[in-house]
Amino acid sequence: MAMEKDLNPNSPRIRKLRDNSYPTTPTSRMSSNNQRDNHYPNIPNSPRDYNYTPSSPTARIRHRRRSSENLAEVNRSNVSRVSNLLLGDKNKYRSMWIRTCSSLWMLGGVVFIIYMGHLYIWAMVVVIQIFMAKELFFLRRRAHEERRLPGFWLLNWHFFFTAMLFVYGRIIQQQLVNTVSSDRFIYKLVSGLIKYQMVICYFLYIAGLIWFILTLKNKMYKYQFGQYAWTHMILIIVFTQSSFTVANIFEGIFWFLLPAALIAMNDVAAYFFGFYFGKTPLIKLSPKKTWEGFIGASVATIISAFIFGNVLGQFQWLTCPRKDLSTGWLHCDPGPLFRPEYYPLPSWIAPFSPWKGISTLPVQWHAFSLGLFASIMAPFGGFFASGFKRAFKIKDFGDSIPGHGGFTDRMDCQMVMAVFAYIYIQSFIVNQDYSVEMILDQISRSLGHEEQKMLYVKLGDILQHKLQGRF
Repeated sequence: MAMEKDLNPNSPRIRKLRDNSYPTTPTSRMSSNNQRDNHYPNIPNSPRDYNYTPSSPTARIRHRRRSSENLAEVNRSNVSRVSNLLLGDKNKYRSMWIRTCSSLWMLGGVVFIIYMGHLYIWAMVVVIQIFMAKELFFLRRRAHEERRLPGFWLLNWHFFFTAMLFVYGRIIQQQLVNTVSSDRFIYKLVSGLIKYQMVICYFLYIAGLIWFILTLKNKMYKYQFGQYAWTHMILIIVFTQSSFTVANIFEGIFWFLLPAALIAMNDVAAYFFGFYFGKTPLIKLSPKKTWEGFIGASVATIISAFIFGNVLGQFQWLTCPRKDLSTGWLHCDPGPLFRPEYYPLPSWIAPFSPWKGISTLPVQWHAFSLGLFASIMAPFGGFFASGFKRAFKIKDFGDSIPGHGGFTDRMDCQMVMAVFAYIYIQSFIVNQDYSVEMILDQISRSLGHEEQKMLYVKLGDILQHKLQGRF
């Protein structure tokens, strides 16, 4: 009974609680919004906490005005979104125009350097290599630490040029000896440098190591050892590519130009196919890469490789290997790879075709293999570079090339392709047998005058016995 009495709304206890909780207000409807808001300051069930629309004309008018303002804001946001899309399209086409102009300038420069010859191509590779090293060296440099270590950057370049001397000395030693062989004194000097080249490079490296140890400073050890490891990683990345590239150049400009051109073709085709048809993302590391661009570029690269191999194979200047460091024009036997072979069409196709067969160069099938690798495997070098840049939270390695970034951004896939091209050439193209030129060079470098005379006499006896036995 007491519980029911307390629950009665007209009971004295409930009225007392209600009077203490709510202030005394008139029961008439308030005409002022401020009075209505003050009347319900803390009541959870007040009209302020709900979508409550009073029936007064003033409130209805204000409600309609608020709706029109919201509609105007929506219209303004739609217009802003459309304008941003239009601005994005303009930037998209402007970026494509800058990228195209830069590509044409680079193409013209590369064609001119290739026309100049092997040594100029090698010089171009060295210049690109220096720019790549510069971009990567500055990627981890900190201004505060560098100010406390004056001249520390010279140590990086000391290791860089020591590695350059070691790598290029091993690659071009044969060509260098053949170039200076006319002068006996210079020949001995160069031969000695080549013989002790590894020792010289080793002690240059030891000098750099001692230099590094002597420059160690307290509270800077972590930064200095980090830079030391970073420098060696850069040397591996840069010289892995450039050393194999230079080796391919002296095997014939064809073997340098074809792999590099296939990477450029694949990059351009992927850009345009992705630009116009790209919808499906390919990999998270490169958000702009799409499956449409990847597939379209692969097909275009393989077809271009087969055609481009035939075009380049017509020029002796491109197919002849360079045996010295001279700059003259080359004339040589093109070899079986660059001689046309005729393939008759099948009997069931010949009646319907105006041609009875097709003529191709055997090297075109090797170009097809290089194109297949360039279109499928080489792009992963670009993906690796993309992940590398994401780790350092940068867009490009540099800004040396407008629309492209730095030289490292352009050479990421070339590194993978250069190594594969060298391995492919040594495995399937170059004859591994010893040639007469190689044997004579070893004789002239390794044997003295008396030993060479003895060899000459013995070879004469062997030939004389063979001739007598034949007759």
